[in-house]
Amino acid sequence: MHIAGMGIIFNRGRGLASLEKALAENPVVPQDIYRVPKEALTDKQVLKEARRADSFSKMATLAAYDALADSAIPEEHKQKIGIILSTALGPHVTTFGFLDDILTYGDAGVSPTLFSHSVHNAAASYIALNLQTRGPTLTLTQFGDSFRQAIILAECWLKENRCSYILVGAVDQLGKVLEYICSQKLKPPLALGEGSAFFLLTNDSKYSKYCSISALAQTTQTTGELSLPADNFAPIFGHSFSLSSFSCAAGALMLKKQTFTVHKIESLRYNCSQEESKSICLYKPSAQKAGQNNKEEGS
Repeated sequence: MHIAGMGIIFNRGRGLASLEKALAENPVVPQDIYRVPKEALTDKQVLKEARRADSFSKMATLAAYDALADSAIPEEHKQKIGIILSTALGPHVTTFGFLDDILTYGDAGVSPTLFSHSVHNAAASYIALNLQTRGPTLTLTQFGDSFRQAIILAECWLKENRCSYILVGAVDQLGKVLEYICSQKLKPPLALGEGSAFFLLTNDSKYSKYCSISALAQTTQTTGELSLPADNFAPIFGHSFSLSSFSCAAGALMLKKQTFTVHKIESLRYNCSQEESKSICLYKPSAQKAGQNNKEEGS
């Protein structure tokens, strides 16, 4: 698959310019909390259909909008876009707010708006409404490895011709409950982060703007391989369940400017098992094409 566009919102702000600036800063000064600034969520034009949405949905909508805007696909191709949103915990901040209202006001006194936004698929619905897409829409919630699973699903959808383009992204939010749990259970405590990163993916190499991406086992032989754990970007983004998606955005920008051909992002696993870490691979299109040519010549 080829990355045709990217969008990101994180503690440094919104957009790829903010990401490039953060990557250029050396050394990066660590923070205690990596929270998305409120002013980054105030785009009235983009969020006109999401004025009452929670921060979780707003972060996802803005990142997805920017990923599509960053691409060069024709306007009429919007009808062929599918959406896969991945998250570890979903809109848990809104969910806990809804539960607090039940305890305070009873079942009859809770906010219906709060309830509707506690549904995990609300953010993906806002994206589809905002972009007026007509392709399949899915929210994938998984405690660990959710973004990598979303990439695998996107590859399946494109191979099956379910749609021509897919917006794949990850979003997770900080909240008081999560901050408390991590401060009590993680020793030493980690600097937590939040945000969203989205990618517009396609099999059409004509619209490849950055590189190719895959989470499946690779058979293509390449040179100049670079393996980079997702944790390496924690000083920029903070530790979050969406860190592997942020790392892919950073890796794609690096691949566009550097000379190495492969960038492997390790997917973080947030459990106590000893499972082998899986990777999401980013390839320069030229390197992937060369590998395919060599394979055809060999056959």
